[in-house]
Amino acid sequence: MRENEILEKEEIFSKVLRAGRRTYFFDVRATKADDYYITITESKKFTEEDGSFHFKKHKIYLYKEDFAAFQEILTEMTDYVLNQKGEEVISERHQKDFKKEFYTEKLEEVKAGGSYTDIDFDDI
Repeated sequence: MRENEILEKEEIFSKVLRAGRRTYFFDVRATKADDYYITITESKKFTEEDGSFHFKKHKIYLYKEDFAAFQEILTEMTDYVLNQKGEEVISERHQKDFKKEFYTEKLEEVKAGGSYTDIDFDDI
């Protein structure tokens, strides 16, 4: 067994956040010395054309000595985004019930309304 697998063997506490095609796993784990650390895993589902699917995972290891700085920066970054853009999700594409046809209809309405400038590459 690799050292990495041994370190992750001891799960103490876990939470899961499901967010569309992504799932986030927050796990408290124990080292051999019985000290705790956190792993944050993002798992994203990808569907193939034939209907089969696979998951890609990315993992962050967060140790106690980094908790305060990590939390401070995460809070600063999330506050910045919310203050600049608010809590509303701007892109409909991130909605679970997003329908491409609806998005295309709305795009055509915007184009028909003349609320944009049509530029041809020949004009440049």
